[in-house]
Amino acid sequence: MIILGNVLIGLAFVLKLAMQAYFYIILASAILSWVNADPYNPIVRLIRSATDPVYRPIRRRFPFLVAGGIDFTPVALIAAIYFLEVVLVGSLYEYGSLLKGRVF
Repeated sequence: MIILGNVLIGLAFVLKLAMQAYFYIILASAILSWVNADPYNPIVRLIRSATDPVYRPIRRRFPFLVAGGIDFTPVALIAAIYFLEVVLVGSLYEYGSLLKGRVF
C-alpha cells in the first residue's frame, strides 16, 4: 500500500504543477487580450492555442460571462482551476497519505 500511496501523492503533485502552469497561461492570455499583441508572434500563438479551445465551450454555455465588452471567462476558468486543485489534488494527496499510514 505504500507504493500506491506514493503514486497517488506523486500524481497529486504533478496535477497541481500542471494546474499552476495552466493558471499562468490563462493569466498571460488575459493580459494579451488587453494589449494589441502581434497574432503572428509564436508565443502569442502558443498561448492562444492553449486557451481558446477551453474558452470556447465556456463562452458558449455561459454567454453572460462576456458582458459589456469585458470577458470574465478567464476569471471563471481560474476559479474552476482553484476548485479542482482543492478538491481533486487535496483528495489525492490525503488518500495517498492514508494509504501510507500517516496523515500530514
